[in-house]
Amino acid sequence: MNLKSFAQPLLATALALAAALPAHAEKTVLNVYTALETDQLKAYQEAFNKVNPDIEIKWTRDSTGIVTAKLLAEKAKPVADVIMGVAASSMVVFEREGMLQGYAPANLKAISPRYRAPGANPTWVGMDVWGAAICYNVAEAVKQGLPKIESWKDLLRPEFKGKIVMPNPNSSGTGFLDVTAWLTIYGEKGGWDYMDQLHQNVAVYTHSGSKPCVMAGAGEFPVGISFEYRANTVRQKGAPIDVVFPKEGLGWDLESIAIVKGTPKLAAAQKLADWASTREANELYAKNFAVTAIPGLTTRLKYVPSDYEQRLVKIDFEWMGKNRDAVLGEWQKRYAAKSEPKK
Repeated sequence: MNLKSFAQPLLATALALAAALPAHAEKTVLNVYTALETDQLKAYQEAFNKVNPDIEIKWTRDSTGIVTAKLLAEKAKPVADVIMGVAASSMVVFEREGMLQGYAPANLKAISPRYRAPGANPTWVGMDVWGAAICYNVAEAVKQGLPKIESWKDLLRPEFKGKIVMPNPNSSGTGFLDVTAWLTIYGEKGGWDYMDQLHQNVAVYTHSGSKPCVMAGAGEFPVGISFEYRANTVRQKGAPIDVVFPKEGLGWDLESIAIVKGTPKLAAAQKLADWASTREANELYAKNFAVTAIPGLTTRLKYVPSDYEQRLVKIDFEWMGKNRDAVLGEWQKRYAAKSEPKK
């Protein structure tokens, strides 16, 4: 028998069978820019992929200020499809620049109006609140004879000269929420006067909101101005710190999600936005933060007070977004000399 004539029917049959089988769909790769802590990303991604196995998340992670600057620099040719876990104050900046795609996630009605952009198709939707906390190394305090801390003004005492670290607000969202809170609590002139005095006691400004607490926990400096999630985790791991919530009130911001306008992967981006607003997602956020965008899901973290939400200062995201450049420029002019070198 002619082998060629024998092989042709078999080849035709194989091709027909292959055509009849369902094609294996390639995963959609979603570029997501985030300022979420690295130790949170895995749980969020795994939960999302359980219901959306056909979407692969490619994270680009950095501090809030760095992510904000990167997104603004790429405005003309966006790389990101979704912005997730980035401050609402930055989302307002992106909104003003026309960079966000309005979208109503499936569970929008469950989100507190206080923690989302207005309108039927909001440009951003909140996930959870993160706010100020001071990590105070009690072992070092005893060793160095340092006084108790109860208020922001306690940090101005001469005993703390060179013993405080805090985040640079130009790179850290935590630093920015601190600065805007002090301007809110003390007024514009009083706020800058406070920061002028605090600057005398600051040893270094870090580019990370977590780093001051980690440094305080390790005893590198007695006092680290940080945020409640990192303070709670450092304390839980056994570091000899007190977590202090100053009595004047706490600065805060809102980790949020938004879709980048013009993304070619809109359907996948909407699925991530839908998931991020679900009860399941908010329950995951509640493991890390005291306040979530869906009311009633808050779980008290061990070293965070049950009335944490009531301690938050009244802030205006629109004001924060509108005045961001001016505030950061003034801060840079006054205090940047003590900032740690950028990597």
